[in-house]
Amino acid sequence: MAEPVTTPASKPEGATGVLVLANGDVAWGRGFGAEGQAVGEVCFHTAMTGYQEIMTDPSFAGQIVTFTFPHIGNVGANPDDVEADAPHALGMIVREDPTAPSSFRAVENLDGWMRRHARIGLAGIDTRALTRRIRVGGAPTGVVAHSPTGEFDLDVLLAMAKGWPGLEGMDLAKSVTRETHGSWDGGVWRLGFGYRGEGASTSLSTSGKTAEDGQPPFALSEVEGQAQRPHIVAIDYGSKFNIFRNLVQAGAKVSVVPATATFDEVMALFPDGIFLSNGPGDPAATGEYAVPVIRQLLDTKLPLFGICLGHQLLALAVGAKTTKMFQGHRGANHPVKRLSDGAVEITSMNHGFAVERETLPAGVTETHVSLFDGSNAGLEVDGGRAFSVQYHPEASPGPQDSFYLFERFVGMTR
Repeated sequence: MAEPVTTPASKPEGATGVLVLANGDVAWGRGFGAEGQAVGEVCFHTAMTGYQEIMTDPSFAGQIVTFTFPHIGNVGANPDDVEADAPHALGMIVREDPTAPSSFRAVENLDGWMRRHARIGLAGIDTRALTRRIRVGGAPTGVVAHSPTGEFDLDVLLAMAKGWPGLEGMDLAKSVTRETHGSWDGGVWRLGFGYRGEGASTSLSTSGKTAEDGQPPFALSEVEGQAQRPHIVAIDYGSKFNIFRNLVQAGAKVSVVPATATFDEVMALFPDGIFLSNGPGDPAATGEYAVPVIRQLLDTKLPLFGICLGHQLLALAVGAKTTKMFQGHRGANHPVKRLSDGAVEITSMNHGFAVERETLPAGVTETHVSLFDGSNAGLEVDGGRAFSVQYHPEASPGPQDSFYLFERFVGMTR
């Protein structure tokens, strides 16, 4: 990071973008994507691939993502590599200017994709220094801004950064969840087939909603074997699309309900199992309305599986506590130890809150731990009818280290 800047005269020639942190630190760079400014928590992500998936992950709502890998944008953007209908991360900070894409799958460059989705990019930043700043001082609040003229009011941007309340105590699930009940009928992506290979389609079937290419999605009855598949009802706190794809791949029929769905609304769908999705924000805030429903669902003894925010909400439902992490875990290379047999899974993580293991009550067993810092990464309730993990098995960084979790869950419902 540069030294704190107090006058616009300190701006280097050609700067069209700036990062202003709440402590007054300023870093100048080159803006791309949309013009304007965005305020949120500045975090870093260590993945070398998947920037489009990261930007569209609803768990990044309220955050500005610093990519530690310097060459972001080199494979462009396409309609397949998304985890939601639109980006949820507020913006991105990168070392090098995005180049023209070099991939046969690209349909547009990253700059155009960011502009089209009203997301701000900032290049030319010393991302190693910024990452060290986050590791030492914690994830700060900041404003990322882009103006082609290079004109910025630093006082206004600093006031925005200082005035943002932070993620602690913030319920963001309601802002990213789907609004209505729908069914998911698409499987995992295959080269040459996309998401529609072997009779699977790509998107949620909701009133008036269509797949990416404008064609109506297949109905559930058109997907091979759906009538015999166990029915999973997923509560969407901000889920990634690929979670639903993996549930289908594991043999399930999937329905999706909003984060605010009641116990009666969930049970009216006659589920064979319940899935609690990932999502953004403070789990304690989302838990105000989610935890009572989860407790009722636990009483049914139906199989239940949670990921990330779903893991944290399950922990809260059984009486444990969560806490805000100093810098969070965000990357595609996080080793996790499975305590049952000592196996190590290479996982993808994205969370800024964690379950406090010392608060896990009797009858709840810790199943996984992070090998980076020893934090809790999984739990199991009542002999395994309900379980959850603090990482993303659907992201497949291993690449298949954790797919067994989907198979285990769907197998329990049969």
